[in-house]
Amino acid sequence: MRAVVSEIVFDCADPAALVRFWAALLGGEPVDRSPDWSYVEPPGFVRIAFQRVPEGKAAKNRLHLDLEAGAVDTAAAEAVRLGAVRVGGIVTDDQGDFQVLRDPEGNEFCFVSG
Repeated sequence: MRAVVSEIVFDCADPAALVRFWAALLGGEPVDRSPDWSYVEPPGFVRIAFQRVPEGKAAKNRLHLDLEAGAVDTAAAEAVRLGAVRVGGIVTDDQGDFQVLRDPEGNEFCFVSG
């Protein structure tokens, strides 16, 4: 058997707000299927969905998205303008640069280059 990823789902407190952040970051139109479920289909990527859960985020994500968006600093600055928070500074190594950020509900993601 070979499975195919149909969507990536984030647990969250406010699906409608979080889908708008990610749609602004990745492109696509936010869709609110219900007050508890929203999604966006970014161009060239799998659907990202957001489902309301009662508990808050308590620890670092065990899975995160690495996003290429040209210059890491420029992309991070735009994400911050949209509501993200930087975690530390830009890291440079033999593979290139990356910047860790958190979305408005604290989910970690990275901008990468190289």
